[in-house]
Amino acid sequence: MGKGRVNPAQTLELQGFRGVGAVFYNLPEHDLVEQAILRDEGTLGQGGTLLVTTGQHTGRSPKDKFVVRTPDVADTIWWENNRPMAPEAFDVLEADMRDHMQGRDYFVQDLYAGADPEYRLDVRVVTELAWHGLFIRHMLRRPARDELDGFVPGYTIVNCPSFQADPERHGCRSATVIAMNFEKRLILIGGTAYAGENKKSVFSLMNYLLPARGVMPMHCSANHAPGDPDDVAIFFGLSGTGKTTLSADPGRVLIGDDEHGWSDNGTFNFEGGCYAKTINLSPRAEPEIYATTSRFATVIENMVFDPETKELDFDDDSLTANMRCAYPLEAISNASETSLGGTPSNVIMLTCDVFGVLPPIARLTPAQAMYHFLSGFTSKVAGTERGVTDPEPTFSTCFGAPFMPRRPEVYGNLLRDRIAQSGATCWLVNTGWTGGAFGTGRRMPISATRALLTAALDGSLNGGASFRRDPHFGFDVPISVEGIDDTLLDPRQTWADPAAYDAQAKRLVQMFADNFAQYTPFIDDDVKAAALG
Repeated sequence: MGKGRVNPAQTLELQGFRGVGAVFYNLPEHDLVEQAILRDEGTLGQGGTLLVTTGQHTGRSPKDKFVVRTPDVADTIWWENNRPMAPEAFDVLEADMRDHMQGRDYFVQDLYAGADPEYRLDVRVVTELAWHGLFIRHMLRRPARDELDGFVPGYTIVNCPSFQADPERHGCRSATVIAMNFEKRLILIGGTAYAGENKKSVFSLMNYLLPARGVMPMHCSANHAPGDPDDVAIFFGLSGTGKTTLSADPGRVLIGDDEHGWSDNGTFNFEGGCYAKTINLSPRAEPEIYATTSRFATVIENMVFDPETKELDFDDDSLTANMRCAYPLEAISNASETSLGGTPSNVIMLTCDVFGVLPPIARLTPAQAMYHFLSGFTSKVAGTERGVTDPEPTFSTCFGAPFMPRRPEVYGNLLRDRIAQSGATCWLVNTGWTGGAFGTGRRMPISATRALLTAALDGSLNGGASFRRDPHFGFDVPISVEGIDDTLLDPRQTWADPAAYDAQAKRLVQMFADNFAQYTPFIDDDVKAAALG
């Protein structure tokens, strides 16, 4: 067995993984970087970063993700959204993967998800690639050294990119598979080297387990005011809408950038790191995130670089537009030391509207917040999923449908109850297009978005601004905000042809209505009324 710290009662052999090669338990960052270089998995970059590529898969493969239909979860999984796998097929998949692992070396990281000890989930991640071990060590939370002696995994993830699934034998769709078995507390990943599958598998676990305990799991970033951990803002949004960028406000304390829980205790980060997109990243606009791209042990994924100087090209998306860097939270100077906060006072829903219809910010009633949360309207940004090359409008319920094992109403009702109990103010923020649709208009200025969010979070927007009622969606839109061009606040005025805007808005309203029809049998009348604008 390899070096590293491990509970002697929890070795891989005792979990039934016999006949594998060397096993490296809980290696620290410098050893994982060394192993990755020795095994030719990547290149040492500037500052000691690790430069890697993921081959064919440069984004998630949601169509290859399965939940095993065991009796314990059969009645609680949202099967219209989660592909079922027969238990017998999973058993064959597990046996074949164990055979495939014979004689191969593996890297084990014993980690946990959830900064709140009351809701912590202990997870063992077994990876074929050393850099995957480094990635997940950044992304999840790292136990103290003495905690490893008594560590017992609640769930185990095994990731073998070299394993190719067989659809006929394993009941899957292709050679790539992500299979979750809640009964066995085991997740198997094969046929993809995209590291994001590891972290999103943990998120899916938390999304299933926490609602049964009354905790709202959220695909969101979160921060709080300096010196006031009870002044919390959460930012819902899919990849590419600005969760990481907007929550990393140097004037506030970062709780986390992607996955959180909202319990009676307050807000807590699931993770211990950040997974930031790096396309067009600049030291001027995002200095803290940019600095991590030359920090020792940061994983730089799918970025083009100079072969001699190792200088990164932040504008070259020839490998993928989904280029990323992974680093621990402590790399951000204003990150919370505890990853904990109080009850959110502001709930922000980020959307990337490629139609150019939605205003840069709007205030929502609680019923409207549930409507937009269940709708989850945004755009899939190029590269985040396989096959997406241009922004595509989409409805991803709860701003994270691929990671939601339960029906969306479960999460919607939890959010509604939490908002009602807290009295939080809810906002819809469009980081997408203005002045026209994608291809005609332009992307919303990040400076304007930051200024509007600052006004929302410091209370000045809610307390002092005048609002108009949007004729299409019924939410409140500010008429004037200091430092913002009034024209930008009224999308219709930004279009050269107002009649074309009206037609586009009518089209978008109908898209919302058609999508939301699936939820109307399960929701209250006030939310149905909100759907009418």
